[in-house]
Amino acid sequence: MNDSITESGAVEGVDAVDVVVVGAGVTGLYAVHRLRGLGHRVRGFERGSDVGGVWYWNRYPGARCDVESVDYSYSFDEELQQEWDWSEKYATQPEIVRYLRHVADRFDLRRSYTFSTSVLSAELDEETLRWTVRTDGGEVVSARFCVFATGCLSSTHVPELPGAGDFAGATYHTGAWPHEGVDFGGLRVGVIGTGSSGIQAIPPIAEQAAHLTVFQRSANFSIPAGNRPLDEGTRRRQKEGYAERRRLSRLSGGGSPHQAHPSATFDVSDEERRAAFEERWELGGVLYSKTFPDQLTDRKANDAARAFWEEKVRALVEDPAVADLLVPTDHPIGTKRIVTDSDYYATFNRADVRLVNLRENAVERIERDGIRLADGTLVELDALVFATGFDAMTGAIDRVDVRGRGGRRLKDVWSAGPRTYLGLGVDGFPNLFSLTGAGSPSVMANVVLCAEQHVDWLGDCLGHLDAHGYRAIEASAEAVDGWVAECRDRAAATLFMEADSWYLGANIPGKPRVFMPFIGGFGVYGEIIAEVAASGYEGFTLIRD
Repeated sequence: MNDSITESGAVEGVDAVDVVVVGAGVTGLYAVHRLRGLGHRVRGFERGSDVGGVWYWNRYPGARCDVESVDYSYSFDEELQQEWDWSEKYATQPEIVRYLRHVADRFDLRRSYTFSTSVLSAELDEETLRWTVRTDGGEVVSARFCVFATGCLSSTHVPELPGAGDFAGATYHTGAWPHEGVDFGGLRVGVIGTGSSGIQAIPPIAEQAAHLTVFQRSANFSIPAGNRPLDEGTRRRQKEGYAERRRLSRLSGGGSPHQAHPSATFDVSDEERRAAFEERWELGGVLYSKTFPDQLTDRKANDAARAFWEEKVRALVEDPAVADLLVPTDHPIGTKRIVTDSDYYATFNRADVRLVNLRENAVERIERDGIRLADGTLVELDALVFATGFDAMTGAIDRVDVRGRGGRRLKDVWSAGPRTYLGLGVDGFPNLFSLTGAGSPSVMANVVLCAEQHVDWLGDCLGHLDAHGYRAIEASAEAVDGWVAECRDRAAATLFMEADSWYLGANIPGKPRVFMPFIGGFGVYGEIIAEVAASGYEGFTLIRD
């Protein structure tokens, strides 16, 4: 190979593009579409065999979005909004994948991607300020800009349990579910974990299995989805009201049109407060945590929301002792993402479902025939499901060997927690962008609108560079320090720091305890990044030569 440098700065014999996009989920797909439409040469890489991102991998039974379907969709194209018909209030995984495939087909996005391919490394050439990207397929690409759209929940986590390799039965992880599905008929099944994926998977698994044992370390707050089919009249009204719905969503804290009650929790009567909680309970899912504006900052307000929730849940569970185990006592409601479920609590009324409290009776080891508990009991199993979540926010990008100025590895720079400016740039890594991840609203909001917000900002940024003759943009160390402090201080002013959540990386042994998302709200964040752009990209260094 001829390794001489061309006028553009790329290496001869290496595919040279303007932008490499890593990931073909919600964010990556829009990044390819938007940047390609602006005239950039774009190459995308995706380790899955098709588009979908987190929804490509998370095919476990019961997988469902906790944002209403009408909102969990792109807004950038009016014809797309009008032509797609969602079948349910909260779409299931298969329907979401169908939607993303439809988007890929409609805008011919697959031609820019290489699938079944993982990016192994991205290395900065300090002279040219271009990125050399290498894949597990042996391909080498030179790119002016490197964009990571790797998702916050795409790096699966399996806890290290003694004897895990000794189990004779089948083992699954909810985040890497077989595409052909799994038949649990007639089997004794164990599910480890009662986070979002566990809570969603447990009811349909219980319907199939001969017996189900749920191993719970931490109880979580969940609210029935209140899911229902969408009839033609409902869909028509939603489409007619899209403009206003999107406007309200962009002003909101979470990227959906629902607004918190205008008054604080205790500034209303008992009857009005209860009616507000009832309305959010009926709405279903995560938005219950935002019934009142002070619910996640004032402990007494949070306790009121918790008490209403507990009353509802105890009415669903027949055995008070089981209900005691299912009601969380270790964190305020909403400081871990509230799960959206379908018949989760009622599942524990079944005679063929057992709940094991691992805080009182831990896993001693996994054996050939099942799980041995600390009290010596062997729970015999034919299949074991790990619903143990992800190395969230940073896990996927950590898998790539990203090296910036001086050969510094991004993973080392982030060893004490992710360091970004606006959740977009990192000092020492010019022309590299991390989208909808740490330092941005990301998992605290509707990720589809988060993706559009970030990608639109990025598209304008690259246009600004070209219009003014700049070849690179890099966050300053001072701006990164300031943004890290901003994110930390905003989180410290809430109840979120009282929970051992994956927002803080608490589910991963040895991971620094740092609150990773921006908690100030989707609308507020949008105003901040717009002001930075309007200022000529204050906090960034624009490099001409």
